[in-house]
Amino acid sequence: MADWSGVEEVIAGAERVGVSIGVAVIGPDGDVFSHRGDDGFLSASTIKIAIMIALFRKIERGEVSLDDTYVLRAEDKVQGSGVLQNLHDGIELTIGDVVYLMISISDNPATNILINLVGMENVNATMRDLGMTRSVLGRPMRGRLANAGEAENEATPNEFARMVQSILDRKAASPESCDQMIELLKLQQNARRIGRYVPEGVEWGSKTGSYSTVVNDVGFVRTDAGTVIVSVFMVELPDLVTGEQIIGDVAKAAMQATGVVG
Repeated sequence: MADWSGVEEVIAGAERVGVSIGVAVIGPDGDVFSHRGDDGFLSASTIKIAIMIALFRKIERGEVSLDDTYVLRAEDKVQGSGVLQNLHDGIELTIGDVVYLMISISDNPATNILINLVGMENVNATMRDLGMTRSVLGRPMRGRLANAGEAENEATPNEFARMVQSILDRKAASPESCDQMIELLKLQQNARRIGRYVPEGVEWGSKTGSYSTVVNDVGFVRTDAGTVIVSVFMVELPDLVTGEQIIGDVAKAAMQATGVVG
């Protein structure tokens, strides 16, 4: 049985300075830790995991291919993370390029291209099929919080941990699709959160999310000793650096608690 006291200490420290935090951890033996795990949080870009799953299911139905091309339009460009808003109109991308940009650097225009391709209702239906009843994709990426009367993108730590588990267990889609999604998550370019204290050469992957006072990350660390899944959602942070340090500390404590990393 895992000793979660280290994880609890990190959470308590965050809450002492006014951070609202939810955490879910799934250990290699099925041990589960949850702190406010069923509470709703702003998902920010972590919702892009669900979009990726819905895309691969669409690929399996033969409705689209990673080799299909898309021509970038001026109206595709939105604020927030990514690079496509700075590239010239008319550049040709493959769908494989687009999903890579969405996951690895959290590109917002790439995400909206895929939302339009897959359909927002299909992303939400995919989450319901995975047993996710609280999490929702309510709007495209805008690089900001929702305006008054505008739907928001929401998540719970427990549901997002289980969604990553469904990919790792090769159940979110076909085994081949899940293997491809795992490889995409491993291309995460922000190593300051879950990846912060992962030893060199150890396999890990995640999808970050952040804006304003929101800092999130959901992902996994996998070694010969097993796999730990970490899901952290936070709001009311003083700055991005503080949030990234807290997530790194939670992930480190989770790795130690589960024995995945000594």
